[in-house]
Amino acid sequence: VQLQASGGGLVQPGGSLRLSCAASESIFSINAVEWYRQAPEKQREFVAARVSGGATNYGDSVKGRFTISIDNAKDTVYLQMNNLKVEDTAVYYCNVHLRRTAGGRVRSYWGQGTLVTVSS
Repeated sequence: VQLQASGGGLVQPGGSLRLSCAASESIFSINAVEWYRQAPEKQREFVAARVSGGATNYGDSVKGRFTISIDNAKDTVYLQMNNLKVEDTAVYYCNVHLRRTAGGRVRSYWGQGTLVTVSS
């Protein structure tokens, strides 16, 4: 399985973007997902996490602005980002924990990253 990340781009401060990570093939289930980001010359930072039951967790810097979601029907995870700030500029990565088949193990897969640039 490969995860195709998309949705990044250039946006002005205060704008919105929705990032997606889509599985390259049909899978049985997505059990959990995390999003991370890495800005130039900085360490990778936790952004958000969600499990299939609905529980979520957000980094302090994005609480109230970002929303993480899972769409099992589309084998896709999302990160809705609102009220973007210059400091949100980074490459964003998804890490999806999924089960390819009903009897298979849960395994983790990383998306390739998508660049978000917030600038006026």
